[in-house]
Amino acid sequence: MRHGKKFNHLGRKASHRKLMLSNMANSLILHKRITTTLAKAKELRKYVEPLISKAKDDTTHSRRVVFSYLQNKEGIKALFGEVIEKVGNRPGGYTRIIKTGFRLGDNAEMCIIELVDFNELMLKEAKPAKKATRRSRRGSGKAAESTAAPQASAAEDAGSGEEKVAE
Repeated sequence: MRHGKKFNHLGRKASHRKLMLSNMANSLILHKRITTTLAKAKELRKYVEPLISKAKDDTTHSRRVVFSYLQNKEGIKALFGEVIEKVGNRPGGYTRIIKTGFRLGDNAEMCIIELVDFNELMLKEAKPAKKATRRSRRGSGKAAESTAAPQASAAEDAGSGEEKVAE
């Protein structure tokens, strides 16, 4: 019986699985985003996030421990350099999984796994919340002036465009 055994073997022997996760972790660190199946991405997250946490402490021991997992000098340089520079103050949750649909050949669920602080589109959307203002019936004079001003300037722009065409 397999009570309480949650480990996903991904249909591979232990040595193959270890090398596959090592290669995927290197690709994720070097390219900041990879496309893979959902099952592999979930296992990769469990594999790479502790390595990133270890890399926050830049000592010879931590470099050797992380190298024993990754086995790639370029991956180590990128991890201890630019990756830790961006995620050094984050307490965890270094990766994001975005589901992209199903693969045509075997209908496997596909996704993109990426390092969180390297996606510029997601960072732009995270704007600070607006300051909540108190609404009252009496103070509507400013709101009426501010809405009238853009309409007037738009009308002036349209008029100036017609003059340029006529010349």
